[in-house]
Formats: sequence, structure tokens, C-alpha cells
Amino acid sequence: MIEVPKNARHRRGLLYTWELPTYSKMMSLDEKEKKFIDEFQTFPSWKEKYERLIRMGQQAAGLEESQKTSEALVKGCQSQVWLHAKLNEHGQVIFSADSDALIVKGLVSLLVQVFSNERPEVILQSPFSLIEKIGLSQNLSPSRSNGLFSMVKQMKNFALAFSMIQRGL
Repeated sequence: MIEVPKNARHRRGLLYTWELPTYSKMMSLDEKEKKFIDEFQTFPSWKEKYERLIRMGQQAAGLEESQKTSEALVKGCQSQVWLHAKLNEHGQVIFSADSDALIVKGLVSLLVQVFSNERPEVILQSPFSLIEKIGLSQNLSPSRSNGLFSMVKQMKNFALAFSMIQRGL
């Protein structure tokens, strides 16, 4: 669910529901993607990559129950995934998310860490090939792959909406 203050053209909202590691706030999107590519390449098997995603899901803060609304649900996911987005005072998008499935919560955590603290136009221009590069695309079930695509699409839709707000459209 997108939340924009009433006077968004003059003041931007700030919310860090899902607190990211400090290094993620200082890295570019490409640097964050490279960090995850390097990390996942150290795992020789799909099982180890899967276990890492589960750990990411376990470590993710998630959302308050009051934020798990039907408006925040990502359409096209087999599991329930709730996604929120806000702009911080620097015009960067901050995502927060949760899921009822641990592996999906790990996947959305990965997306949140990569896309958060980026300007809307950076998110929109990103080809986002991370999932292929870390070897997840060939090992996810078709329904998980479709859900992942839906999550990325929704994040880009939020970025588009914020970009239009920033340009006064």
C-alpha cells in the first residue's frame, strides 16, 4: 500500500518499518545486488541457497498486524505478501513487507534490501537480474517465480507513483 502525506510535494513521509543494515543505506542498487550475488555464489547447492532465504525470512522484522490489509496484498502471489512503500526525506523509497510463508518472506526481504533507499527513477531503470544471477530463477516453482515477478512489479509501480508525485504530475 502506498502512503503519501497530503502535502507530498513539499514534505515527504518517513517510516523505517523494516530497518535495513546500515551498509544497505550507503550502497547503490548495483552494489547491493553484487553483495547478494557474491554471497549466494558461495553456496554450492540450491538447498543452501534455500536455507539462506529461510534465514533471511526468519530475521526480517515484518509488519504489524494492522498493516496486513487487503490493500497491501500483492496480487499474483500464491502466498500472502503485504507490501508498503514510503518516501524518506531524501526522496528515496523505503519498502516494508511481510509474508505468511517463510521462504517468500526471505525473497521479499531480499527485494526490500535491494530496492529500499533508492530513488524512484533508479528502481524504474533497474533491469533487476539478481534472481537469475544468484541461481534462484531455475529452482523456484512456477508459482513462486510468478509471485516474485508480481512483487518486483508492485515495487516498480510504487516507484512510478512516487516519481510522478516528485515531478508534480
